Amino acid sequence: MKNTERIDRLKRERALPADQWVRLLGTFTEEDRTYAAEKARAITTARFGNKIYIRGIVEFTNYCKNNCLYCGIRRENTGAVRYRLTKEEILLCCHAGYQAGFRTFVLQGGEDPYFTDGRITDIVSAIRAEFPDCAITLSVGEKSREAYKCFFDAGANRYLLRHETADEAHYGRLHPPEQSWRNRMRCLRDLKDIGYQTGCGMMVGSPFQTVECLAEDMVFMSRFRPEMIGIGPFIPHHGTPFRDCPAGSTETTLLLLSLCRIMLPDVLLPATTALGTVCGDGRQLGVLAGANVVMPNLSPVGVRKNYTLYDNKAITGEDAAESLNILRSHMREIGYEVVVSRGDYKSREEHR
Repeated sequence: MKNTERIDRLKRERALPADQWVRLLGTFTEEDRTYAAEKARAITTARFGNKIYIRGIVEFTNYCKNNCLYCGIRRENTGAVRYRLTKEEILLCCHAGYQAGFRTFVLQGGEDPYFTDGRITDIVSAIRAEFPDCAITLSVGEKSREAYKCFFDAGANRYLLRHETADEAHYGRLHPPEQSWRNRMRCLRDLKDIGYQTGCGMMVGSPFQTVECLAEDMVFMSRFRPEMIGIGPFIPHHGTPFRDCPAGSTETTLLLLSLCRIMLPDVLLPATTALGTVCGDGRQLGVLAGANVVMPNLSPVGVRKNYTLYDNKAITGEDAAESLNILRSHMREIGYEVVVSRGDYKSREEHR
C-alpha cells in the first residue's frame, strides 16, 4: 500500500491500525506530505472557511515544582529568572487583549505551588466576571479531579494538557520518577468527563522518540478524540539534561498536523510558537497544513523572555494590538482571515 492510499484510508475511516501508522510516518516523502496537506486544507476550508481563530496566552508564572528533563522552567534550572504575575496584572493583560479583539484567554504557567487551587479559582472567577463573552482556557498541569471541577464551575471552558507521549516507557525517559504517565492519562480522562473542551498533544522529535511512539500517539488521539491538539517540534533548552539533543523535524510536524486534521476534522489545531521558532514562517506553513488556530502572547513584554520552555523562543516586543495586526497581515498573505470569535469546538453536525 502506498502512503497516499494510507492517507485516503485515514480520511475514510478516521483511524489507522498501529502498523499502518508506523509505515506512513516512517517512510513518508515530501510528495506524501504535500498530498496530506492538500487533503487537510480542503477539510479545514469545508469546516471553517478561511477563518483563523486566535487565543491570547498569558504566561502568568514560570515557577514549577516539576523537573521534566526537557523543560527550561524545570525546578532544577537555577539559571531561570523566575516571576509571577498578580491577579491584577493578569486582568490587565486580558483587558488589553479584549480591546485588540481576543475572545479567548489562555492562562499558562508552570505547576507553581504559590498558585493554589483556590487562587486559580479566584483568578478564573474574576476573568469570567469581567469578560462574560470570552472563553477561558487553562494550561496549568496536573491537578486533582476536584480542582479541575472547581476551575470549571468558576468559568473555565477549556484545558490544555499535552499527553507528551502515549508510550509509558517513553514518558518515563522524559520525566523524573515522581511523575507518572498513568496520572497524566487520569487527568485527561477527568477533564473530558467534567466537560472541558480538552486538548492533548506531543513534542515531535523528543529524545528517545521512535516512529512506534508517534504511531501510539496517533492511535491514542483517534480513540481519545480531543477537541484540541497541540503539536510542535522538540527544541532543546541549554539548562536541561537534553541540551545537546537535536530539534524535531519541521516536515514531520507539518505532516502530523495534516494527519490530525484528516483524522479529526473538527479539531481545533494550533500552529504553535515552537513551529514558528524552528521555521520563520512556521505559523503560515502550519495553517497551510491544516491548522486553524494561532496563539499570540498577551503577557507583559518585560517577562516574555523569562518564559523559556526551550531556547530561541520566538518572542516579539509588540503589544496585543500590534501583534494582532502583524498576524492578520501574515495570514492575509496566504489567503486566511483572523476573526474576532471565541472559536469554540463544534461537532460536524453543528457545522452544517
